[in-house]
Amino acid sequence: MKIHHGFAALWGLATLTGEPAFALHLARVTVGSAAFQVEMAQTLEERQQGLMFRQELPPERGMLFVQPPGPALFWMKNTYIPLDLLYFDAGGTLLQIQADTPPCTKPNCPIYPSDTDTVRYILEINAGEARRRGIRIGDRLRLE
Repeated sequence: MKIHHGFAALWGLATLTGEPAFALHLARVTVGSAAFQVEMAQTLEERQQGLMFRQELPPERGMLFVQPPGPALFWMKNTYIPLDLLYFDAGGTLLQIQADTPPCTKPNCPIYPSDTDTVRYILEINAGEARRRGIRIGDRLRLE
């Protein structure tokens, strides 16, 4: 299993400026009726960097992690923004919402695993957005 988001600091892939160490592709996604402009984290390096060291995430923005189908493990190491983590299968069906995951700047941060081993996409959005936007288990992720 891979832990995404947080190991980049250990491997030196993140910058301390709050900006990504590399340019990420932007895309528009919808979940149910909620739309987001997302950065696409598709490579191992992009997934490891995640939203680490960012001081804010503008409203309507997020990051979409694309991984080979399997289990997903996330942690919030060096992530300063509270987030909702949404886990989707390969067909884009929302399987799980890990709401209001707190930032973590301590050495030992909690891990947020998927409940299943069929996760293909993970969407990170600002904490509380899933609830505010009425996103529910079973909603579909659509990449536009």
